[in-house]
Amino acid sequence: MALLLTLMSASSAQAQSACVADLDGDGIVNGADLALVLSQWGPCAGCAADSNSDTQVDGIDLAAVLARWAGTCPPSVGSLSPQIGPAAGGTAVTILGNNLLNPTSVTVGGTPAQVLASSKTSIIVATPARRAGSAQVAVTTLGGTVSAGTFTSVAPPTIASASPSTGLMAGGTAVTILGNGFYGTPTVRFGSAQAASVTVHSQTQLSAVTPPGVAGIVDISVTTPSGIAALQGGFTYLGVTVPPWATLVEALPNPNVVTDSTLRNAIIATNRAWRIRDLASQIEMVLVPAGSFSMGCSPSTNYSCQTNENPVHAVTLTNSFYMARFEVTQAQWTAVMGSNPSFFKNAADSPSRPVERVSWDMAQGFLAATGLRLPSEAEWEYACRAGTTTAFHNGTNADSLVVNIAWMQSNSGGQTHAVGGRAANALGLYDMSGNVAEWVNDGYTSNYYVSSPAVNPTGPSEQIYRVQRGGGCNSASSFVRSSDRDFDNRADDGGGTVGFRVVRTP
Repeated sequence: MALLLTLMSASSAQAQSACVADLDGDGIVNGADLALVLSQWGPCAGCAADSNSDTQVDGIDLAAVLARWAGTCPPSVGSLSPQIGPAAGGTAVTILGNNLLNPTSVTVGGTPAQVLASSKTSIIVATPARRAGSAQVAVTTLGGTVSAGTFTSVAPPTIASASPSTGLMAGGTAVTILGNGFYGTPTVRFGSAQAASVTVHSQTQLSAVTPPGVAGIVDISVTTPSGIAALQGGFTYLGVTVPPWATLVEALPNPNVVTDSTLRNAIIATNRAWRIRDLASQIEMVLVPAGSFSMGCSPSTNYSCQTNENPVHAVTLTNSFYMARFEVTQAQWTAVMGSNPSFFKNAADSPSRPVERVSWDMAQGFLAATGLRLPSEAEWEYACRAGTTTAFHNGTNADSLVVNIAWMQSNSGGQTHAVGGRAANALGLYDMSGNVAEWVNDGYTSNYYVSSPAVNPTGPSEQIYRVQRGGGCNSASSFVRSSDRDFDNRADDGGGTVGFRVVRTP
Protein backbone atom coordinates (compact mmCIF):
# COMPACT_ATOMS: atom_id res chain seq x y z
CA MET A 1 0.00 0.00 0.00
CA ALA A 2 2.88 2.37 0.83
CA LEU A 3 4.39 1.69 -2.59
CA LEU A 4 1.08 2.42 -4.26
CA LEU A 5 0.73 5.72 -2.36
CA THR A 6 4.27 6.69 -3.35
CA LEU A 7 3.53 5.99 -7.02
CA MET A 8 0.32 7.96 -6.80
CA SER A 9 2.10 10.92 -5.26
CA ALA A 10 4.86 10.90 -7.87
CA SER A 11 2.48 11.09 -10.75
CA SER A 12 -0.22 13.29 -9.25
CA ALA A 13 0.93 16.68 -10.64
CA GLN A 14 1.40 15.30 -14.17
CA ALA A 15 -1.92 13.51 -14.09
CA GLN A 16 -3.86 16.53 -12.98
CA SER A 17 -2.23 19.01 -15.31
CA ALA A 18 -2.49 16.91 -18.43
CA CYS A 19 -5.59 14.90 -17.46
CA VAL A 20 -3.71 11.83 -18.62
CA ALA A 21 -5.75 9.62 -16.30
CA ASP A 22 -8.75 9.84 -18.64
CA LEU A 23 -7.28 7.15 -20.82
CA ASP A 24 -10.33 6.60 -22.99
CA GLY A 25 -11.09 10.32 -23.38
CA ASP A 26 -14.69 10.24 -22.16
CA GLY A 27 -14.12 13.12 -19.74
CA ILE A 28 -14.22 11.11 -16.50
CA VAL A 29 -11.73 8.83 -14.71
CA ASN A 30 -13.53 5.63 -13.79
CA GLY A 31 -13.52 1.87 -14.11
CA ALA A 32 -13.17 2.01 -17.87
CA ASP A 33 -9.77 3.64 -17.49
CA LEU A 34 -8.74 1.17 -14.77
CA ALA A 35 -9.81 -1.73 -16.96
CA LEU A 36 -7.73 -0.32 -19.80
CA VAL A 37 -4.63 -0.22 -17.59
CA LEU A 38 -5.13 -3.79 -16.43
CA SER A 39 -5.85 -5.08 -19.93
CA GLN A 40 -2.65 -3.56 -21.34
CA TRP A 41 -0.36 -4.23 -18.33
CA GLY A 42 3.24 -4.81 -19.25
CA PRO A 43 5.44 -3.70 -22.14
CA CYS A 44 3.16 -1.84 -24.50
CA ALA A 45 4.53 0.86 -26.84
CA GLY A 46 1.92 3.31 -28.01
CA CYS A 47 -0.88 1.88 -25.89
CA ALA A 48 -3.72 4.10 -24.71
CA ALA A 49 -3.02 3.07 -21.10
CA ASP A 50 0.63 4.21 -21.26
CA SER A 51 -0.12 7.61 -19.77
CA ASN A 52 3.52 8.69 -19.45
CA SER A 53 4.63 7.26 -22.80
CA ASP A 54 7.47 5.13 -21.37
CA THR A 55 6.39 2.05 -23.40
CA GLN A 56 5.35 0.31 -20.17
CA VAL A 57 1.88 0.03 -18.67
CA ASP A 58 2.77 -0.29 -15.01
CA GLY A 59 2.23 1.11 -11.54
CA ILE A 60 2.84 4.70 -12.65
CA ASP A 61 -0.07 4.49 -15.08
CA LEU A 62 -2.20 2.80 -12.46
CA ALA A 63 -1.31 5.51 -9.96
CA ALA A 64 -2.37 8.21 -12.43
CA VAL A 65 -5.79 6.64 -12.71
CA LEU A 66 -6.27 6.16 -8.99
CA ALA A 67 -5.06 9.71 -8.24
CA ARG A 68 -7.88 11.18 -10.32
CA TRP A 69 -10.46 8.54 -9.56
CA ALA A 70 -14.00 9.73 -10.21
CA GLY A 71 -12.58 13.06 -11.35
CA THR A 72 -13.51 14.82 -14.60
CA CYS A 73 -11.33 16.11 -17.42
CA PRO A 74 -12.69 19.14 -19.32
CA PRO A 75 -12.77 18.88 -23.12
CA SER A 76 -10.49 21.08 -25.21
CA VAL A 77 -10.85 22.11 -28.84
CA GLY A 78 -8.11 23.05 -31.30
CA SER A 79 -10.04 23.51 -34.52
CA LEU A 80 -13.40 23.32 -36.28
CA SER A 81 -13.75 22.69 -40.02
CA PRO A 82 -15.47 23.72 -42.18
CA GLN A 83 -16.63 26.91 -40.55
CA ILE A 84 -19.34 27.75 -43.07
CA GLY A 85 -22.22 25.86 -44.66
CA PRO A 86 -25.86 26.00 -45.78
CA ALA A 87 -28.48 27.40 -43.44
CA ALA A 88 -30.52 24.33 -44.33
CA GLY A 89 -28.09 22.29 -42.23
CA GLY A 90 -26.43 18.96 -42.91
CA THR A 91 -22.82 20.15 -43.16
CA ALA A 92 -20.42 17.55 -41.74
CA VAL A 93 -18.19 19.47 -39.34
CA THR A 94 -15.09 17.97 -37.74
CA ILE A 95 -14.04 19.23 -34.30
CA LEU A 96 -10.50 18.39 -33.23
CA GLY A 97 -9.20 18.56 -29.67
CA ASN A 98 -8.93 16.29 -26.62
CA ASN A 99 -11.21 14.50 -24.17
CA LEU A 100 -14.00 14.53 -26.75
CA LEU A 101 -15.24 10.94 -26.56
CA ASN A 102 -18.99 10.48 -26.19
CA PRO A 103 -20.07 14.12 -25.88
CA THR A 104 -23.38 14.67 -24.14
CA SER A 105 -24.22 17.45 -26.62
CA VAL A 106 -22.88 19.63 -29.42
CA THR A 107 -24.87 22.78 -30.21
CA VAL A 108 -24.71 25.50 -32.88
CA GLY A 109 -26.13 28.73 -31.54
CA GLY A 110 -27.97 26.68 -28.92
CA THR A 111 -29.51 24.30 -31.48
CA PRO A 112 -28.42 20.66 -31.09
CA ALA A 113 -26.30 19.16 -33.84
CA GLN A 114 -26.35 15.48 -34.71
CA VAL A 115 -23.24 13.66 -33.47
CA LEU A 116 -22.09 11.31 -36.20
CA ALA A 117 -18.88 10.00 -34.62
CA SER A 118 -16.54 10.74 -31.72
CA SER A 119 -13.19 9.76 -30.31
CA LYS A 120 -10.84 11.09 -27.68
CA THR A 121 -9.48 13.65 -30.17
CA SER A 122 -12.35 14.37 -32.56
CA ILE A 123 -16.08 14.75 -33.02
CA ILE A 124 -17.96 14.76 -36.30
CA VAL A 125 -21.39 16.40 -36.30
CA ALA A 126 -24.04 17.34 -38.84
CA THR A 127 -25.06 20.98 -38.45
CA PRO A 128 -28.71 21.75 -37.69
CA ALA A 129 -30.95 23.93 -39.83
CA ARG A 130 -30.95 27.49 -38.53
CA ARG A 131 -31.23 31.08 -39.65
CA ALA A 132 -28.39 32.58 -41.67
CA GLY A 133 -25.58 34.09 -39.67
CA SER A 134 -22.70 33.19 -37.36
CA ALA A 135 -23.14 31.29 -34.11
CA GLN A 136 -20.98 29.74 -31.38
CA VAL A 137 -20.44 25.96 -31.39
CA ALA A 138 -20.42 24.43 -27.90
CA VAL A 139 -19.19 20.94 -26.98
CA THR A 140 -20.34 19.36 -23.70
CA THR A 141 -18.87 16.17 -22.20
CA LEU A 142 -18.93 14.70 -18.70
CA GLY A 143 -15.92 16.91 -18.05
CA GLY A 144 -17.68 20.18 -18.89
CA THR A 145 -18.54 22.53 -21.74
CA VAL A 146 -16.13 24.30 -24.09
CA SER A 147 -16.53 26.64 -27.07
CA ALA A 148 -15.43 25.09 -30.33
CA GLY A 149 -15.46 28.33 -32.35
CA THR A 150 -17.91 29.90 -34.76
CA PHE A 151 -19.95 28.36 -37.56
CA THR A 152 -21.61 30.57 -40.19
CA SER A 153 -24.87 29.42 -41.74
CA VAL A 154 -25.44 30.82 -45.24
CA ALA A 155 -28.76 31.20 -47.04
CA PRO A 156 -29.07 30.19 -50.72
CA PRO A 157 -27.21 32.62 -53.02
CA THR A 158 -28.83 35.55 -54.79
CA ILE A 159 -27.62 37.59 -57.79
CA ALA A 160 -28.34 41.30 -57.99
CA SER A 161 -26.26 42.32 -61.01
CA ALA A 162 -23.45 41.37 -63.36
CA SER A 163 -21.04 43.76 -65.07
CA PRO A 164 -20.10 43.99 -67.85
CA SER A 165 -23.19 42.38 -69.30
CA THR A 166 -21.69 41.84 -72.76
CA GLY A 167 -18.61 40.12 -74.13
CA LEU A 168 -17.12 38.33 -77.10
CA MET A 169 -18.08 34.85 -78.26
CA ALA A 170 -14.46 33.78 -77.76
CA GLY A 171 -14.91 34.20 -74.00
CA GLY A 172 -12.36 35.71 -71.66
CA THR A 173 -14.52 38.58 -70.35
CA ALA A 174 -14.02 39.18 -66.61
CA VAL A 175 -17.50 39.64 -65.12
CA THR A 176 -18.13 40.97 -61.61
CA ILE A 177 -21.23 39.44 -60.01
CA LEU A 178 -22.88 41.14 -57.03
CA GLY A 179 -25.37 39.44 -54.75
CA ASN A 180 -25.21 37.44 -51.53
CA GLY A 181 -24.41 33.98 -50.22
CA PHE A 182 -21.17 33.49 -52.18
CA TYR A 183 -18.71 31.21 -50.39
CA GLY A 184 -16.56 28.17 -50.83
CA THR A 185 -15.84 27.35 -54.46
CA PRO A 186 -19.01 28.28 -56.35
CA THR A 187 -19.77 27.01 -59.81
CA VAL A 188 -20.63 29.84 -62.21
CA ARG A 189 -22.25 29.18 -65.55
CA PHE A 190 -23.01 31.41 -68.51
CA GLY A 191 -25.86 29.57 -70.14
CA SER A 192 -24.86 25.92 -69.88
CA ALA A 193 -21.10 26.57 -70.09
CA GLN A 194 -19.08 26.67 -66.89
CA ALA A 195 -16.73 29.56 -66.18
CA ALA A 196 -13.13 28.40 -66.07
CA SER A 197 -12.03 30.91 -63.44
CA VAL A 198 -14.04 32.01 -60.40
CA THR A 199 -12.76 34.20 -57.55
CA VAL A 200 -14.84 34.85 -54.43
CA HIS A 201 -14.03 38.29 -53.03
CA SER A 202 -16.68 38.24 -50.30
CA GLN A 203 -20.10 36.79 -49.60
CA THR A 204 -21.54 39.61 -51.71
CA GLN A 205 -19.11 39.73 -54.65
CA LEU A 206 -17.36 37.31 -56.96
CA SER A 207 -15.75 37.50 -60.37
CA ALA A 208 -15.86 34.95 -63.16
CA VAL A 209 -14.25 34.74 -66.60
CA THR A 210 -16.69 33.88 -69.36
CA PRO A 211 -16.23 30.65 -71.31
CA PRO A 212 -16.66 30.63 -75.11
CA GLY A 213 -20.27 30.94 -76.25
CA VAL A 214 -22.49 31.64 -79.22
CA ALA A 215 -24.00 35.01 -80.12
CA GLY A 216 -27.07 35.74 -78.04
CA ILE A 217 -28.42 36.27 -74.53
CA VAL A 218 -27.76 33.72 -71.78
CA ASP A 219 -28.56 33.36 -68.08
CA ILE A 220 -25.89 33.55 -65.40
CA SER A 221 -26.09 31.04 -62.55
CA VAL A 222 -24.11 30.67 -59.32
CA THR A 223 -24.17 27.36 -57.44
CA THR A 224 -22.95 27.05 -53.85
CA PRO A 225 -23.53 24.30 -51.25
CA SER A 226 -26.54 26.38 -50.14
CA GLY A 227 -28.32 26.37 -53.48
CA ILE A 228 -28.48 27.96 -56.94
CA ALA A 229 -29.12 31.56 -57.99
CA ALA A 230 -29.83 32.72 -61.53
CA LEU A 231 -29.82 36.08 -63.31
CA GLN A 232 -32.03 35.66 -66.35
CA GLY A 233 -30.63 37.24 -69.49
CA GLY A 234 -27.65 38.43 -67.48
CA PHE A 235 -25.04 38.24 -70.24
CA THR A 236 -24.98 38.75 -74.01
CA TYR A 237 -22.39 37.14 -76.26
CA LEU A 238 -21.53 39.46 -79.11
CA GLY A 239 -20.71 38.41 -82.66
CA VAL A 240 -18.27 41.24 -83.34
CA THR A 241 -17.11 41.52 -86.95
CA VAL A 242 -13.91 43.07 -88.29
CA PRO A 243 -13.89 44.59 -91.80
CA PRO A 244 -11.82 42.58 -94.31
CA TRP A 245 -9.67 45.65 -94.96
CA ALA A 246 -8.57 45.96 -91.32
CA THR A 247 -7.08 44.14 -88.34
CA LEU A 248 -8.57 44.08 -84.87
CA VAL A 249 -7.09 46.33 -82.19
CA GLU A 250 -9.83 46.22 -79.54
CA ALA A 251 -13.21 44.55 -79.95
CA LEU A 252 -15.36 46.39 -77.41
CA PRO A 253 -15.30 50.09 -76.47
CA ASN A 254 -13.01 50.78 -73.54
CA PRO A 255 -15.10 52.45 -70.79
CA ASN A 256 -12.06 54.52 -69.82
CA VAL A 257 -12.10 56.03 -73.31
CA VAL A 258 -15.77 55.94 -74.30
CA THR A 259 -17.02 57.02 -70.91
CA ASP A 260 -20.62 57.65 -71.95
CA SER A 261 -22.63 54.43 -71.52
CA THR A 262 -25.12 55.49 -74.20
CA LEU A 263 -22.34 55.78 -76.78
CA ARG A 264 -20.79 52.49 -75.65
CA ASN A 265 -24.09 50.68 -75.98
CA ALA A 266 -24.69 52.20 -79.42
CA ILE A 267 -21.26 50.97 -80.57
CA ILE A 268 -21.82 47.51 -79.09
CA ALA A 269 -25.24 47.27 -80.75
CA THR A 270 -23.63 47.47 -84.21
CA ASN A 271 -21.87 44.11 -83.61
CA ARG A 272 -18.78 45.67 -85.18
CA ALA A 273 -15.33 45.90 -83.67
CA TRP A 274 -14.75 49.18 -81.89
CA ARG A 275 -11.08 49.82 -82.70
CA ILE A 276 -9.31 48.60 -85.82
CA ARG A 277 -6.24 49.32 -87.96
CA ASP A 278 -6.55 49.95 -91.68
CA LEU A 279 -4.31 47.50 -93.58
CA ALA A 280 -3.41 49.82 -96.46
CA SER A 281 -2.37 52.83 -94.39
CA GLN A 282 -1.90 51.43 -90.86
CA ILE A 283 -4.17 54.19 -89.63
CA GLU A 284 -5.99 53.39 -86.38
CA MET A 285 -9.74 53.94 -86.54
CA VAL A 286 -12.69 53.78 -84.14
CA LEU A 287 -16.32 53.06 -84.89
CA VAL A 288 -18.80 55.92 -84.90
CA PRO A 289 -22.33 54.50 -84.52
CA ALA A 290 -25.29 55.74 -86.53
CA GLY A 291 -27.50 58.29 -84.84
CA SER A 292 -29.17 61.69 -84.86
CA PHE A 293 -28.06 65.11 -83.65
CA SER A 294 -28.72 68.84 -83.96
CA MET A 295 -26.28 70.27 -86.49
CA GLY A 296 -25.29 73.90 -86.53
CA CYS A 297 -24.75 76.95 -84.34
CA SER A 298 -23.25 76.40 -80.87
CA PRO A 299 -21.97 79.75 -79.58
CA SER A 300 -19.28 79.91 -76.92
CA THR A 301 -19.10 82.25 -73.97
CA ASN A 302 -17.04 84.76 -75.93
CA TYR A 303 -18.12 84.18 -79.53
CA SER A 304 -21.41 84.02 -81.38
CA CYS A 305 -21.95 81.90 -84.49
CA GLN A 306 -21.37 82.86 -88.10
CA THR A 307 -24.32 83.13 -90.45
CA ASN A 308 -23.29 79.97 -92.31
CA GLU A 309 -23.81 77.90 -89.12
CA ASN A 310 -27.56 78.53 -89.19
CA PRO A 311 -30.21 77.34 -89.03
CA VAL A 312 -29.68 74.57 -86.45
CA HIS A 313 -31.30 71.52 -87.99
CA ALA A 314 -31.88 67.87 -87.16
CA VAL A 315 -29.67 65.38 -88.98
CA THR A 316 -29.81 61.59 -88.95
CA LEU A 317 -26.92 59.40 -90.10
CA THR A 318 -28.29 55.95 -90.80
CA ASN A 319 -24.95 54.16 -91.20
CA SER A 320 -22.10 53.67 -88.78
CA PHE A 321 -18.60 54.45 -90.06
CA TYR A 322 -14.98 54.17 -89.00
CA MET A 323 -13.07 57.39 -88.38
CA ALA A 324 -9.33 57.82 -87.80
CA ARG A 325 -8.51 58.48 -84.16
CA PHE A 326 -5.91 61.01 -85.25
CA GLU A 327 -5.31 63.40 -88.12
CA VAL A 328 -3.22 61.85 -90.91
CA THR A 329 0.40 62.22 -89.83
CA GLN A 330 3.40 63.24 -91.88
CA ALA A 331 4.79 59.70 -91.58
CA GLN A 332 1.55 58.15 -92.84
CA TRP A 333 1.31 60.59 -95.73
CA THR A 334 4.94 60.08 -96.75
CA ALA A 335 4.60 56.27 -96.60
CA VAL A 336 1.80 56.42 -99.16
CA MET A 337 2.69 59.44 -101.28
CA GLY A 338 6.50 59.37 -101.16
CA SER A 339 6.97 63.06 -100.28
CA ASN A 340 6.03 65.48 -97.52
CA PRO A 341 4.46 68.89 -98.30
CA SER A 342 4.40 70.00 -94.65
CA PHE A 343 5.87 73.28 -93.42
CA PHE A 344 6.61 71.85 -89.95
CA LYS A 345 8.58 68.84 -91.16
CA ASN A 346 12.03 69.39 -89.67
CA ALA A 347 11.30 68.90 -85.96
CA ALA A 348 12.30 65.74 -84.12
CA ASP A 349 8.66 64.74 -83.70
CA SER A 350 7.56 65.79 -87.20
CA PRO A 351 6.66 62.23 -88.30
CA SER A 352 4.01 62.24 -85.56
CA ARG A 353 2.68 65.68 -86.38
CA PRO A 354 -0.27 66.04 -88.76
CA VAL A 355 0.55 66.50 -92.42
CA GLU A 356 -0.34 70.05 -93.56
CA ARG A 357 -0.22 72.28 -96.62
CA VAL A 358 -2.43 69.64 -98.21
CA SER A 359 -5.08 70.85 -100.65
CA TRP A 360 -8.39 69.05 -101.09
CA ASP A 361 -7.17 67.86 -104.51
CA MET A 362 -3.89 66.57 -103.04
CA ALA A 363 -5.79 64.57 -100.45
CA GLN A 364 -7.63 62.71 -103.23
CA GLY A 365 -4.41 60.97 -104.24
CA PHE A 366 -3.90 59.60 -100.73
CA LEU A 367 -7.51 58.45 -100.59
CA ALA A 368 -7.32 56.70 -103.96
CA ALA A 369 -4.18 54.84 -102.88
CA THR A 370 -5.65 53.62 -99.59
CA GLY A 371 -9.35 53.11 -100.30
CA LEU A 372 -10.24 55.59 -97.57
CA ARG A 373 -12.38 58.71 -97.93
CA LEU A 374 -13.02 62.11 -96.38
CA PRO A 375 -15.96 62.40 -93.99
CA SER A 376 -19.02 64.36 -95.01
CA GLU A 377 -19.46 67.59 -93.11
CA ALA A 378 -22.37 66.05 -91.18
CA GLU A 379 -20.29 62.97 -90.29
CA TRP A 380 -17.46 65.20 -89.10
CA GLU A 381 -19.64 67.35 -86.80
CA TYR A 382 -21.57 64.34 -85.48
CA ALA A 383 -18.31 62.56 -84.63
CA CYS A 384 -16.76 65.72 -83.19
CA ARG A 385 -19.68 66.43 -80.88
CA ALA A 386 -19.84 62.78 -79.68
CA GLY A 387 -23.18 63.43 -78.02
CA THR A 388 -22.48 66.97 -76.77
CA THR A 389 -24.54 70.04 -77.68
CA THR A 390 -22.12 72.64 -76.33
CA ALA A 391 -19.72 74.88 -78.22
CA PHE A 392 -16.82 72.54 -77.58
CA HIS A 393 -16.74 68.76 -77.52
CA ASN A 394 -15.51 68.63 -73.92
CA GLY A 395 -18.99 69.63 -72.81
CA THR A 396 -18.38 73.29 -72.14
CA ASN A 397 -19.07 76.70 -73.68
CA ALA A 398 -16.14 78.28 -71.85
CA ASP A 399 -13.42 79.49 -74.22
CA SER A 400 -10.89 79.34 -71.39
CA LEU A 401 -11.20 75.55 -71.21
CA VAL A 402 -10.54 74.84 -74.90
CA VAL A 403 -6.79 74.50 -74.31
CA ASN A 404 -7.54 71.11 -72.73
CA ILE A 405 -8.65 69.71 -76.07
CA ALA A 406 -6.95 71.85 -78.74
CA TRP A 407 -3.59 73.14 -79.92
CA MET A 408 -4.63 76.65 -80.87
CA GLN A 409 -3.47 80.25 -80.99
CA SER A 410 -3.11 80.62 -77.22
CA ASN A 411 -1.04 77.50 -76.49
CA SER A 412 0.51 76.11 -79.70
CA GLY A 413 3.46 78.48 -80.03
CA GLY A 414 2.41 79.02 -83.64
CA GLN A 415 3.12 75.47 -84.78
CA THR A 416 1.55 72.03 -85.02
CA HIS A 417 2.17 69.34 -82.42
CA ALA A 418 2.30 65.55 -82.40
CA VAL A 419 -1.20 64.13 -82.73
CA GLY A 420 -2.98 62.98 -79.58
CA GLY A 421 -1.40 65.54 -77.28
CA ARG A 422 -4.67 67.04 -76.06
CA ALA A 423 -7.69 65.30 -74.50
CA ALA A 424 -9.85 63.13 -76.75
CA ASN A 425 -13.59 63.53 -77.16
CA ALA A 426 -16.13 61.01 -75.87
CA LEU A 427 -15.61 58.71 -78.87
CA GLY A 428 -11.85 58.61 -78.38
CA LEU A 429 -11.08 60.97 -81.29
CA TYR A 430 -8.15 63.37 -80.85
CA ASP A 431 -7.50 66.85 -82.26
CA MET A 432 -10.99 67.30 -83.64
CA SER A 433 -10.41 70.87 -82.45
CA GLY A 434 -7.16 72.64 -83.31
CA ASN A 435 -3.73 71.43 -84.51
CA VAL A 436 -4.70 71.49 -88.21
CA ALA A 437 -7.97 72.36 -89.89
CA GLU A 438 -9.45 69.32 -91.61
CA TRP A 439 -10.89 68.96 -95.10
CA VAL A 440 -14.26 67.28 -95.41
CA ASN A 441 -15.75 66.01 -98.65
CA ASP A 442 -18.53 68.59 -99.02
CA GLY A 443 -18.56 71.49 -101.38
CA TYR A 444 -19.31 74.82 -99.70
CA THR A 445 -22.18 77.27 -100.02
CA SER A 446 -22.97 79.69 -97.21
CA ASN A 447 -26.71 78.95 -97.10
CA TYR A 448 -26.58 75.16 -97.45
CA TYR A 449 -28.18 74.52 -94.05
CA VAL A 450 -31.42 76.15 -95.24
CA SER A 451 -32.11 73.23 -97.55
CA SER A 452 -29.82 70.51 -96.25
CA PRO A 453 -31.42 67.01 -96.24
CA ALA A 454 -32.37 65.69 -92.84
CA VAL A 455 -30.97 62.22 -93.57
CA ASN A 456 -27.38 61.51 -94.63
CA PRO A 457 -26.60 64.96 -96.10
CA THR A 458 -23.57 64.98 -98.39
CA GLY A 459 -23.24 68.70 -99.04
CA PRO A 460 -23.71 70.74 -102.21
CA SER A 461 -22.06 69.86 -105.50
CA GLU A 462 -20.05 73.10 -105.50
CA GLN A 463 -16.70 72.40 -107.19
CA ILE A 464 -14.76 75.57 -106.38
CA TYR A 465 -14.90 75.70 -102.60
CA ARG A 466 -14.62 72.88 -100.08
CA VAL A 467 -15.41 72.89 -96.38
CA GLN A 468 -12.76 72.84 -93.64
CA ARG A 469 -13.55 71.99 -90.02
CA GLY A 470 -11.98 72.16 -86.57
CA GLY A 471 -9.60 75.10 -86.79
CA GLY A 472 -5.82 74.92 -86.55
CA CYS A 473 -2.86 75.78 -84.36
CA ASN A 474 -3.18 79.50 -85.20
CA SER A 475 -6.94 79.69 -84.62
CA ALA A 476 -8.78 81.59 -81.91
CA SER A 477 -11.27 79.63 -79.84
CA SER A 478 -14.14 80.77 -82.05
CA PHE A 479 -12.80 78.66 -84.92
CA VAL A 480 -12.39 75.44 -82.92
CA ARG A 481 -16.06 75.31 -81.89
CA SER A 482 -17.81 72.11 -82.99
CA SER A 483 -20.16 74.00 -85.33
CA ASP A 484 -17.68 76.41 -86.92
CA ARG A 485 -17.44 76.20 -90.73
CA ASP A 486 -14.60 77.45 -92.88
CA PHE A 487 -13.85 76.98 -96.57
CA ASP A 488 -11.12 77.34 -99.17
CA ASN A 489 -10.43 76.85 -102.85
CA ARG A 490 -9.93 73.12 -103.27
CA ALA A 491 -6.88 73.57 -105.53
CA ASP A 492 -5.18 75.84 -103.01
CA ASP A 493 -2.30 74.40 -100.99
CA GLY A 494 -4.50 74.64 -97.89
CA GLY A 495 -2.30 77.12 -96.09
CA GLY A 496 0.13 76.21 -93.39
CA THR A 497 -2.31 74.46 -91.08
CA VAL A 498 -4.73 72.45 -93.22
CA GLY A 499 -4.69 68.67 -93.24
CA PHE A 500 -7.34 65.96 -92.97
CA ARG A 501 -8.50 62.80 -91.27
CA VAL A 502 -10.04 59.79 -92.97
CA VAL A 503 -13.10 57.61 -92.61
CA ARG A 504 -14.34 54.41 -94.17
CA THR A 505 -17.70 52.72 -94.38
CA PRO A 506 -17.64 49.17 -92.96
